[in-house]
Amino acid sequence: MKFGSSQTGVGKSVERVEDARLVTGAGTYTDDIQLPGAAYAMTLRSPYGHAEIRALDTSAAKAMPGVLAIYTAADLADYGDVPCVVPLSGQLVTPRPLLAKDRVRFVGDGIAFIVAETREQARAAAEAIEIDFAELPTVASLAAAVAPGAPTIWPEHPSNDIFLWEVGNREAADAAVASAAHVTRLRIVQNRVAPNSMEVRAAVGEWTEAEGFTLHTGSQGVAGMRMMLAGMVLKCSPDQLRIITRDVGGGFGMKTFLYAEYALVLHAARALGRPVKWTGERSDAFQTDTHGRAMETDAALAFDADGRITALKVETWSDLGAYQSQFGPAIQTLAGGRIIGGVYRIPAIHNAVHGVLTNTTPVDAYRGAGRPESAYIMERLLEAAARELGIGVDEIRRRNLLTPAELPHDNGLGLLFDVGDFPAVLDKALANADWAGFAARKADAARRGKLAGRGLCYYVEIAGGGSRDEFADVKILSGGIVEVAVGTQSNGQGHETVYAQVTAERLGIPMAQVRVVQGDSDRLDQGNGTGGSRSMAWGGAACLQVADEMVARGIELAKADLGDEVDYADGLFRGRATNATLSLQELADKHPGALDGRARFAPENPAPTFPNGCHVAEVEIDPETGGVVVTHYSLVDDFGTIVNPMLLLGQIHGGVAQGLGQALLENIVYDDNAQLLTGSFMDYGMPRADDMPLHIGFDTLPTTSPTNPLGAKGCGEAGTIGAMPSVMNAIIDALDGTPIEMPATPEKLWRAAQALKVPMAAE
Repeated sequence: MKFGSSQTGVGKSVERVEDARLVTGAGTYTDDIQLPGAAYAMTLRSPYGHAEIRALDTSAAKAMPGVLAIYTAADLADYGDVPCVVPLSGQLVTPRPLLAKDRVRFVGDGIAFIVAETREQARAAAEAIEIDFAELPTVASLAAAVAPGAPTIWPEHPSNDIFLWEVGNREAADAAVASAAHVTRLRIVQNRVAPNSMEVRAAVGEWTEAEGFTLHTGSQGVAGMRMMLAGMVLKCSPDQLRIITRDVGGGFGMKTFLYAEYALVLHAARALGRPVKWTGERSDAFQTDTHGRAMETDAALAFDADGRITALKVETWSDLGAYQSQFGPAIQTLAGGRIIGGVYRIPAIHNAVHGVLTNTTPVDAYRGAGRPESAYIMERLLEAAARELGIGVDEIRRRNLLTPAELPHDNGLGLLFDVGDFPAVLDKALANADWAGFAARKADAARRGKLAGRGLCYYVEIAGGGSRDEFADVKILSGGIVEVAVGTQSNGQGHETVYAQVTAERLGIPMAQVRVVQGDSDRLDQGNGTGGSRSMAWGGAACLQVADEMVARGIELAKADLGDEVDYADGLFRGRATNATLSLQELADKHPGALDGRARFAPENPAPTFPNGCHVAEVEIDPETGGVVVTHYSLVDDFGTIVNPMLLLGQIHGGVAQGLGQALLENIVYDDNAQLLTGSFMDYGMPRADDMPLHIGFDTLPTTSPTNPLGAKGCGEAGTIGAMPSVMNAIIDALDGTPIEMPATPEKLWRAAQALKVPMAAE
């Protein structure tokens, strides 16, 4: 069928159906869940970055008022460790127990789980626990971790550099660099950031003999978490565990993962025979929510005499933290390492990634998960090369972008770029940004005593989130309601709206007749969750497929009443010979449950999608203060089919805010003893409304993805990917090429401006 054929169908800016519930306070987040008889828990965390636990005495704490139980590692011997599910070949195993046994390895490592009648009583008991620590040497940075003779976090391994992952052709890249007419080299640091979801993590555990475990928690998909928590940690069958996720206040990758508290509330609920609730605080979030980025790179980009790329060599040291997180080893390797080089024509690429352990919070997927990091490396290199070669930053990209005639293109790293018109996207972005008019804006800024700069980024994302199959389950309810259960999970993106748009259009019924449900493993126990910009491409395709299969079942059932030839359109089954009709509801009433069913969308030739686009940022720096303002920001993207332009724009705005936040403000800092110095919003800079550009110009130049029936490519992470390099390139341009690393704080910019001996503005 043709998309966009209804007023609320694909391509229409339909208002979000979930917003009425959320903005009126009728949403249900995990901490809103109040179960009768619930006890309250808190986790006692390590104050040291690295230490042995010589003795642990909970006796005085257990005797305090209201305390119901205190659990330590000794009580949890029957359970498995918090899993790392993507270990790379030959690497060190870093087992992470639910609570530390003999050693803590970062500030925040859990030691004891206290359950009491109230939170206040649990907190008081935690403070009464006596622990004899023996401090151990720490390595709190990549430099410290790989220094000669550095103390090792895991004594069974001789080094903190625990794996080397490589992709591409080392020999060809080395030869091309050696013979190049010009080589641009950069050392690039990408700062560690905290996800800082608005809703902190929380969990409520229940247990009954008849039903087993029930966990309420904010997640990015219940089915995968259920399989891991049941099989790897609790050591029970999945049918003994139900996971329920209601509304979720932001995830950004971090809420994909399994945390110790999710198992601990279930253990305590079974042991105590009553529900147990744990709600983290912001300090818990800074200490224990997986961090993002945290890497340092040496990169070389080689060119021939005409300014065309001949090779790219990249070597990265990726900070994993104290333990390898659930997907941690895969982020800079499998997720981001294969997209290095973008959609540029590069004959030889070699990318090497070292996985390094430090006495810090584990690092894992954060919005973009490796792709922003790769785009940042490539786009910083290109701008530096253009400056060194005397070529315009737009022209150097135009010379090297793949053209439609060169697609599909094997990038030499295991990816096949399928469709796109990258030069056309670049040209449209430059036109929309008034590229030619920048000189006048720069001159005007100079008259006002400001330094103006502009930055460019052409990004591409490998989207799909790993698993390229997805599930949907349909039921016909009373009143003609079509209920579709999906295997992904909204964290604020608007899934209830876009899935309803897709399903309603496919069925030819009003969107109000479609109800989308998610986040209950008893309703749908299959699905690969939300992550990697995968939901629309695979989840949307599953909605189309479950609708098609329901119609096919309905046509066969309707033949008994309407004759051997039955058509379906606009919610009606119609007999060709008689013109008699049956609605979906009428047919469902005649055959209860017969129209219901589950679909698995699994493309015959699974492949990722490749969203791509061009971001242009302009900044002004005040040399007297180091203050920076993003004065203009525009972008043109290719997201394939767009289901809801208004929701898409919201995703872009949010992504740009997070990319801009990392570029200008955000930074997790540890001291040399691995003490977290930025553990609150007093110390950690978050972007606010006045840090954002006043207007973000947005446009599209789509090509349809061949990987899924919607033709969608994914959009949730694109804003972040493009914002980091475009904003930083603009700042470096304003400072006449002076290299600045993220975050570009006022102090850094002031010092750089003073070094340029910029005249002060007139008094």
